[in-house]
Amino acid sequence: MAIASTNPATGETIREFDALSDSEVEEKLATAARVAREYRHTGFDERAAGLRRAADILDADTDTLAATMTAEMGKTIAAAKAEIGKCAKGLRYYADAAPAMLADDIADADAVNASRALHRFQPLGVILAVMPWNFPLWQVIRFAGPGLMAGNVGLLKHASNVPQTALYLEELFRRAGLPEGVFQTLLISSGQIEDILKDPRVAAATLTGSEGAGRAVGETAGAQLKKVVLELGGSDPFVVLPSADLPAAAKTATTARCQNNGQSCIAAKRFIVHTDVYDEFAELFVAEMAAQKVGDPTADDTDIGPLATEQGRTDVTDLVDDAVAKGAKVLTGGTVPDGPGWFYPPTVISEITTEMDIYGEEVFGPVASLYRATDIDDALRIANDTDFGLGSNVWTTDDAEIERCIDELEAGQVFVNGMTTSYPEISFGGIKNSGHGRELATFGIREFCNVKTVWVGPTGKNE
Repeated sequence: MAIASTNPATGETIREFDALSDSEVEEKLATAARVAREYRHTGFDERAAGLRRAADILDADTDTLAATMTAEMGKTIAAAKAEIGKCAKGLRYYADAAPAMLADDIADADAVNASRALHRFQPLGVILAVMPWNFPLWQVIRFAGPGLMAGNVGLLKHASNVPQTALYLEELFRRAGLPEGVFQTLLISSGQIEDILKDPRVAAATLTGSEGAGRAVGETAGAQLKKVVLELGGSDPFVVLPSADLPAAAKTATTARCQNNGQSCIAAKRFIVHTDVYDEFAELFVAEMAAQKVGDPTADDTDIGPLATEQGRTDVTDLVDDAVAKGAKVLTGGTVPDGPGWFYPPTVISEITTEMDIYGEEVFGPVASLYRATDIDDALRIANDTDFGLGSNVWTTDDAEIERCIDELEAGQVFVNGMTTSYPEISFGGIKNSGHGRELATFGIREFCNVKTVWVGPTGKNE
């Protein structure tokens, strides 16, 4: 893929960029390695001050940066502004919370025959971040915030269709007064990732993206014995049981499916409804989905903008068309609109069978698959019948059902009577083909730390 900003609402190319040459990549690597040796010795106060200044800059740049994000990948202007605000909050959160998260973990010295025993959290060094286009700012910040507070240095390989946002991120940390080279953007092709990850100056990697990309990066990292965190795709279930508040569930389900124009790994995608309330929920849900306004992503009243790429829309269309050809029923949407841009309408389909591609594949667009479950056992069976395990949602007011779903849903996250989202304060990640490792919270900041065990024997004093 060419490194270019292309407006998905019009199909017009805004600006093209040249990939870095091998010598330019080498210069970036050398800088990162040098800075990593120095930056690890900075204190939390200095790091935190830089993150707080970066948050202030994001606040000040909100309007222009949101316009850039919308132009590059089509998210609505309201969603872009909300994402920027979330990033500023995340930076301030880690600036405040990181010192306690990375304080020495004191162990029982007597139990191990020591005068002192503890775990110390120290940075690994240069971390390669391979990031996607769908949340072009937040995906990066949720790595960069904890990573920089831990004393690591970042190299960003962003998606090729959001180069302006990628370059802004490097400039953001420079403007915030962090050391030159502590966070660098690499405008490179995906084919250049392997050699960079193999470079001994790169200590570890984190990737958010497709299952295929995760397998490729994971294989390379494994061969080099390097740590890697993978956040891959999802086909999240949204389970609705008889005691649920159905109007609230239907409204939330629509937001959960259509957020970011339907292009989110943690968007609810499979809506599994108990037969006793299936018809009522389906009527409410279809009405909510059909009412979503599709159009110009720069307009304040637009609910759903275009898909980010032409190929992305083709992939969504192919999955829906395959399902319909094999007997699925379209309850709303399902037809590509006329006109420029890569728009796709909010769509609900039902009567899905295992022979349809959509049953097992992630749909990266505003398409909801509706399933009827005979009881809670059947609902859990359908929910878990997927190779993915990122997020999950359940709607019920029955305490026993809540506990059972928390225990039995096979996912990295369970949200009850709400939609799956990410917060700096709680961990984020999945199981099965959705990846491994965790981002955010204490778990996330420690992923790229050396958890160093310290044992100090008797000193001879006062013995």
